[in-house]
Amino acid sequence: MSTTNEAPQEAFEKHTISLYVANKPGVLIRIALVFARRGYNIDSLVVSPAPDPDFSTMNIVASGQRKTLDQILKQLNKLVDVVHATDRTTDDVIHRELALIKVHCEPELRGEVLQLSKALDCETVDLGERSVTLQATGNSDKLDAVSRVFERYGLLEMIRTGKVLIARGETLTP
Repeated sequence: MSTTNEAPQEAFEKHTISLYVANKPGVLIRIALVFARRGYNIDSLVVSPAPDPDFSTMNIVASGQRKTLDQILKQLNKLVDVVHATDRTTDDVIHRELALIKVHCEPELRGEVLQLSKALDCETVDLGERSVTLQATGNSDKLDAVSRVFERYGLLEMIRTGKVLIARGETLTP
């Protein structure tokens, strides 16, 4: 029997971070470096213009330990070009992703694939000779489920936007 004084490893989790930043060259790399220095992986990153053209909103989904995320948020909030960085993981916000999914589809299965896509609230955006490209929107779990359904036909390609989010009601997101 061996004894060790090591504490159990804290689990990696996915976190959703919202930032309000200056719209300047170099801001993105400085933010990415904060994550990289702490060994955090950025799973998705979406940047969109803010109402004020001098600023942008960033939504980052990243994987790592909770304790490390707290340190990252403190460092982000110290960056000159970051107005505000907030962990939105447990906040009651509206969040969506978009996926374009290209499915292998022989002509005899086209009706079945299109019927499934309609049941899953997907929009057909392209019909090829042996493929169907669908657009799906929703939360991450929904897009994962849509992907699993079409795997049996053969997923040729899937491109996802990453998570975008906005606060509910009159509350401003950043």
